[in-house]
Amino acid sequence: MPHTPIIDLTGKVAVVTGSGRGLGLAYAGALARAGAGVVVNDIDQDAAARAAASITGTGGRAVAEAAAVGTAEAADRLVARAVTEFGRLDIMVTNAGILRDRVLWKMTDDDFDAVLTTHLKGTFTCARAAAARMREQGEGGSLILVGSPAGQRGNFGQTNYAAAKAGIAAMTRTWSMELARAGITVNAIVPVAATAMTGTIPAFAPYVEAGNRGEPLPDFLRKGEGFGTAEDCAALVPFLASDAARDVTGQCVGIGGDRLALWSHPQEAAVAYADGGWSPESIAASWHTSVGAVPQTVGIPAPRIPEA
Repeated sequence: MPHTPIIDLTGKVAVVTGSGRGLGLAYAGALARAGAGVVVNDIDQDAAARAAASITGTGGRAVAEAAAVGTAEAADRLVARAVTEFGRLDIMVTNAGILRDRVLWKMTDDDFDAVLTTHLKGTFTCARAAAARMREQGEGGSLILVGSPAGQRGNFGQTNYAAAKAGIAAMTRTWSMELARAGITVNAIVPVAATAMTGTIPAFAPYVEAGNRGEPLPDFLRKGEGFGTAEDCAALVPFLASDAARDVTGQCVGIGGDRLALWSHPQEAAVAYADGGWSPESIAASWHTSVGAVPQTVGIPAPRIPEA
């Protein structure tokens, strides 16, 4: 049988943004159970305090730090809290996020800016502060950024969110190259889970509500759709932060329900050539029989719910 490594993060220290509830709390709890000290962050002080208490109440090490991510000052505070409380920083998980869903012609500047500030700039500022500290320590580290299927494929009504998550995937690939010499791995996780956010999707809403009542999710969701609980997604975070994943970097990894998946990077799907270059007319003449013969699909496929 293949050897199963033990995931032990004893002595490591993590910051998890947006971890007062939901997926972020699941990530923070999984890191603490693996032995890491955790700075629990949330914009809501009470939620952060409750989350930290839930971790320490089961023997983990955690402290709460309330801050709205998106500024350099907030990022520096989170890194400083990790160093003050635990002496170092080894893992940064950029999970904090908000939604302001509207179709393009109804989306306001404020809708767009708020989501990009929290998701994209929040990821950038927290990763930058963490990378600076990890490079100073000289012992490597892990940046674990939180993406979304919307950032991989787009999603109706989510211009701001999809753009931010696509940017996070691009930053993952870029930073994995920039930080390789420092021994810092950079990966994005693409979780799919029953949360308050997915509860707003009509097809998933009844199952999210059932899960909240403690009812198990059916196999067609857990396997067919890769849709499960927040805790189902949490295992990926300690793995990516561990020595078992020292050679894993620059990747977008999906997880949800019973499914674990590696997302592909964008690449040319079809290529055609014309001697001397292309004109508008020659592109039009060849499009449907050359590069445009099989168009790429867009959007997140609707769940395939079995008929009753």
